[in-house]
Amino acid sequence: MTVNGAVSAPARTAEDDAVYGIQDGSITEVEVGWSDPLGHAQGKRIPAAGFLDRARGSGFAFCEASLGWNTDATVIDGLRLTNWDGGYPDVHAVPDLSTFRPLPWRPGTGHVLSDIVTHDRSPSQLDPRAVLRRVLAQLAELGYTAKVGVELEFYLLDPDGSAFQPDIHAYSLENANALDPLLTDLQQTLAAFTRLEGIETEYGPGQVEANLIYADALEAADDAARLKYAAKEVARRHGKIASFMPKPFTEHSGSSAHLHISLWRDGDPAFAPQGGQENQLALWSIAGLLEHLPSITLFGAHSVNAYRRFVPDSFAPATVTWSRDNRSAAVRSLVDADPSATRIELRSGASDSNPYWLVASALAAVVAGIRAQRTPPVAEGGNLYSKGTALPESLGVAIALATQDDTVAEILGHDSVHDFAAIAHSEWLEYSRHVSDWERRRYLATS
Repeated sequence: MTVNGAVSAPARTAEDDAVYGIQDGSITEVEVGWSDPLGHAQGKRIPAAGFLDRARGSGFAFCEASLGWNTDATVIDGLRLTNWDGGYPDVHAVPDLSTFRPLPWRPGTGHVLSDIVTHDRSPSQLDPRAVLRRVLAQLAELGYTAKVGVELEFYLLDPDGSAFQPDIHAYSLENANALDPLLTDLQQTLAAFTRLEGIETEYGPGQVEANLIYADALEAADDAARLKYAAKEVARRHGKIASFMPKPFTEHSGSSAHLHISLWRDGDPAFAPQGGQENQLALWSIAGLLEHLPSITLFGAHSVNAYRRFVPDSFAPATVTWSRDNRSAAVRSLVDADPSATRIELRSGASDSNPYWLVASALAAVVAGIRAQRTPPVAEGGNLYSKGTALPESLGVAIALATQDDTVAEILGHDSVHDFAAIAHSEWLEYSRHVSDWERRRYLATS
């Protein structure tokens, strides 16, 4: 490439950064990361010497059981894709060197995300990143790529789970100052580690929202996974916790994960409005999201606690509805004069969701909608909390609906869906068998 007659060097890639950093000694260790089913950051710390040979070769072996456990790392036997009958063999984390980043909080260390392969080098169907790749391949067969912008809400709390900043004012710069120096450290760390657009205070005490820059769908999910990992570490270093629990306080706002989705074809925005309204492709996509929203809710809300958000007047949706720029709807259509900014927002995801499953399931519904070519009902305005079919009322209901939708299961992978639902079912069983303080207070003396 030449500029004003001079030859300019090609831009360095993330892989170049890894290679040069290891060669010049500025990188002495690399974190090889991947995601477990429910979105926890997993991985190994690898000395830089020999890293590149293994990264470009067989990858890094680990026990497949970590792709088949629940929130407290209880291995769920009876899954289709991994179980005791199979002996929980090794799988291999193969670093995607395009994801290499310096780790902001530990000098001399890099971080890279991985794809998981089995002994025969085929993608593991238990790997959440592979599930997303599968959906993106089917979208590509239709001629489209997807861009996604992720918004994640979470609470910054004292170690005992209490709020250390009691005021509730969304967008408040005063509240943001009161969260310093933690919030400034968080902003700087995320800016170095992800494609961060910005951070603002949200509608709960110590609650914040981090917005990620619109990116290709896989990159967006990678960024969201890294955001959660980094937020927890920054908070820990300040003696606090960053909690992505969807509803940590009965009386305060819950925390969601919102997705802004657009499709592109040959570099052009495929949702470009027609006559100031949604074009046909966008309408098909909205119809797919609405038709399959009850059955994909599980993949963005895998915990018992996530379903406590789906109540009226909460800024989380409660019903299967769509509207234009209306935050009482589950699907929010945002038509912009700039075609590249026109998008669809899905608002049902919970903050503790696995970003890969959340994005994959939303795009699976979009793929289903494009294939079906159905038109959604007319968009409604006003307060939609009392209109439309209710979203699943509990994790148990969401599991049942997810396992009954063959269309979405075919797109995501039947065995992947079965095993994710089985892991979520273990959470539901654990909750259902526990006698809570509320039950004792309500029934002990009155029964």
